[in-house]
Amino acid sequence: MDATKSSLRGLRDKLLATAGTLPVRVLTLHGSPDGRICRVCVEIRRPDGPILLFFFRHDDGTWHVFPPAKDLCRMSFEPLAS
Repeated sequence: MDATKSSLRGLRDKLLATAGTLPVRVLTLHGSPDGRICRVCVEIRRPDGPILLFFFRHDDGTWHVFPPAKDLCRMSFEPLAS
């Protein structure tokens, strides 16, 4: 995949184009001390309530709305249920 198509800046530009005049802001930015995990939470304020979007940086430097496969098991609720 072309990294320029899923850079955080590219995703931000798409988001702003979609949101139109609605306010968009970054709520949280989290990075691990070793730099391997990075995620961003963005809020779009709408008249009927806000929308929160989470973006995750993958090992190849691209950003997606789903976490890297290696982090999926750490995001599970199963350990909490047992």
